[in-house]
Amino acid sequence: MNAKLCRLLYNYSSVTGVVRLFKAAMENSGKISIMSHTGEKRLTCTQCGKSFTRSSSLNKHKRIHTGEKPFSCTQCGQSFTRSSILNEHMKIHTGEKPYKCTQCGKSFGQSSTLKKHTMIHTGEKPHKCDHCSKTFLRRSHLKIHLRVHTKEKPYSCSVCGKSFTQVSSLKNHEKIHTGVREYFCFECKKTFKTTEDLKRHERTHTGEKPYTCSHCDKRFNEMGDLKKHERIHTGEKPYACSHCDKTFRELGHLKRHKRIHTGEKPYTCSHCDKRFSYLGNMKAHERIHTAKEKRLQA
Repeated sequence: MNAKLCRLLYNYSSVTGVVRLFKAAMENSGKISIMSHTGEKRLTCTQCGKSFTRSSSLNKHKRIHTGEKPFSCTQCGQSFTRSSILNEHMKIHTGEKPYKCTQCGKSFGQSSTLKKHTMIHTGEKPHKCDHCSKTFLRRSHLKIHLRVHTKEKPYSCSVCGKSFTQVSSLKNHEKIHTGVREYFCFECKKTFKTTEDLKRHERTHTGEKPYTCSHCDKRFNEMGDLKKHERIHTGEKPYACSHCDKTFRELGHLKRHKRIHTGEKPYTCSHCDKRFSYLGNMKAHERIHTAKEKRLQA
């Protein structure tokens, strides 16, 4: 082999080697790029097996298992797993409300709170009951509603043992035993056990009727009265008798009906102790006594 041919083969082999090295490097680089773009997961949590593409994401996730909350509020000492959650929390102390509703102008400290608020305007109720298809704005409201179907009453009165579906209902009930009436009306100084009772009472002074029927625009001062009224339009009768399957629009109507089956007579005449199932019947009966008394006096 002559010198010229040897130089050609050397140059060829060198170029080929460089090309091969470059090609391998590009292919390897391509694999790394593909992993980042396709979301291939390489970092695995040893506790639950969940995978992550970034070590920072894995470290944040691990705090779920360890319970570590390294970010503490300097105002109240409450701790958080992430700095972003702490920053949102700090707005409670600073009073900062950077998130504003475009519909009504109301401001909020957290974007998540604004998002929930906007559903009031849109009418969106994303949480649906699997039993009756009723929908709710909040997941917590759905959870409370489900107790209607499960009959669960997790909150019990320590005094009388009566159970309730909501802790707020229990607290209101407990005031029956304590006699506490901490809310008072500025107009007439009458006192009430709950803020709800006070608000209902205040409407007797203001004449406010904030609840409007979506069918006929009739207005009511209490939500309960509105719901009863709307059943006239919808025909809904949610209260069923367990004895004869007859249904009613109002709970009070069902209770009165049940006395046919039970024979209960809760109303007693103040003149002769005769008992009646219905208040109207008792009042009609008492008029017999008052009429006799008037005749005797005459």
